[in-house]
Amino acid sequence: MTRTGADYAWFESDFPDLAEAYCFTLVRGVSPAELTSRLEGRPEAPLQGIAAVTDAAFARYELEEGTRQLVGMTPVGAWTLLIEPNGYLGVTEERALPASAGTNWISHFTNINAVGAFLWAEDQVLRLWFDPMFPNDRWGSAPDGLRDVMERIGFPLEEEAPETDLSSPAAFALAEELTGVAVTPALLRDTTFTCATVRIR
Repeated sequence: MTRTGADYAWFESDFPDLAEAYCFTLVRGVSPAELTSRLEGRPEAPLQGIAAVTDAAFARYELEEGTRQLVGMTPVGAWTLLIEPNGYLGVTEERALPASAGTNWISHFTNINAVGAFLWAEDQVLRLWFDPMFPNDRWGSAPDGLRDVMERIGFPLEEEAPETDLSSPAAFALAEELTGVAVTPALLRDTTFTCATVRIR
């Protein structure tokens, strides 16, 4: 059964600090260590729970004067989940496409200004890119391949935007549809994340 944006409505209320600005990326068959290498990262000490990762990420951003950011990673089945508090590398084509070599890469992002992005790449080919708030403006090699799924998830493709904005939660649901990985409160709260710092400029 296809999950919908409503199934991820808990995210903003349960994790308000992270929900202000984040990027979630799922990469198939690539370990956290290999993903760190693909992003030319530097391993850091692991952290328990996404709240600790979020706090450390903001502190590290200040320490590094905005040149590097801290990320948290964990294996989930056949995938590695990469979380960037206040980050966006996962949806940055010049970083994501090379890092997607030989694998699938699904990423979604939003920031405090309500700018968002969803990126799906396969083996360095951009399959789909769109802003979840404006789902009718899509591009990539398969911009319409997920149209029916997107409608079932709750992206407003045939009607005016609903009063309640579920675009960011819907991006979580679309990522789950593509990967089979459900992001849950327990996963975010209880996981000991492998951490690294990566260059952002």
